[in-house]
Amino acid sequence: MKNIAVDHSQRTRALFALAVVCFFWGTTWIASKEAVRHMPALQMAGLRQFLGGMCFIVFFLTRRTAWPKGQEWKNILVLSVLNFMLSNGLSTWGVKYISAGLGAIIGAIFPLWLLIIGLFANKSKLKPKAIIGLTIGFAGVCVIFTEHLHDLLNPYFRFGIFISIVSTWTWAFGTLYTKKHAATFNPYFSLGLQMLISGVTLFSVSHATGNAVTLAAIPWQSWAAIAFLTVFSSIITFVAYIYCLQNLPVEQVSLYAYINPVVAVVLGWLLFEEKLTFIIVAGVLVTLYGVYLVNRSK
Repeated sequence: MKNIAVDHSQRTRALFALAVVCFFWGTTWIASKEAVRHMPALQMAGLRQFLGGMCFIVFFLTRRTAWPKGQEWKNILVLSVLNFMLSNGLSTWGVKYISAGLGAIIGAIFPLWLLIIGLFANKSKLKPKAIIGLTIGFAGVCVIFTEHLHDLLNPYFRFGIFISIVSTWTWAFGTLYTKKHAATFNPYFSLGLQMLISGVTLFSVSHATGNAVTLAAIPWQSWAAIAFLTVFSSIITFVAYIYCLQNLPVEQVSLYAYINPVVAVVLGWLLFEEKLTFIIVAGVLVTLYGVYLVNRSK
């Protein structure tokens, strides 16, 4: 009876951790949108990554974790470029010009790119369910864009859409690279190093190109958003995500990918008065169903 009680308590904590992941990773888009309203996007991404990376590194150094060696540094640098400089940097830059909800929806389609990349890389045939999922997923995105046709006349909006889509490509390539070149080196310490390297790089690039403001000129709204992203998105939610993976089935944990965009769309509507119509809601549901079918086909 005692073991049953322990298992039940552990599962309850894991489900609570999953709820934390579902909500707070959805709020990432909202916090990023608020931060970049008042400061350059790449500078903001650099600050967030630097602070988050330092938290991880200090934690592992206090535990006397060994530094990476040789080939491990190559993998860290490649993933720093793909996952943080490009994917996180571009998606953060994207929400400067598009809504947080739209950015989250675009981010949710990256499993579709995984399937397409795998198709060309492995020259394998798609399963019928995968084909249906791809078709439905991209159709859902098209439905959403019917509500933004007039926005496409705005070059800044088109640029935001473009770099947001590119960010999903780099995240897909980063995911595949991680799977192929997974090292025995501590992946969490590696994550901190990737964030630190990318943060310093993005911060330097933003200053070198003149797209930065002094730290004193950054308003409290952006600092509050950066603090939120560092504490909740980069630390607490990531720890909760790892706990979920250790105590729940992977299929159940993957639910966060379908809930995050919904959280972002609803909060964007409530906080920023972003457009939310029946067509957008229908498009979101259709898109996520397509992504679901693709994930189920693998």
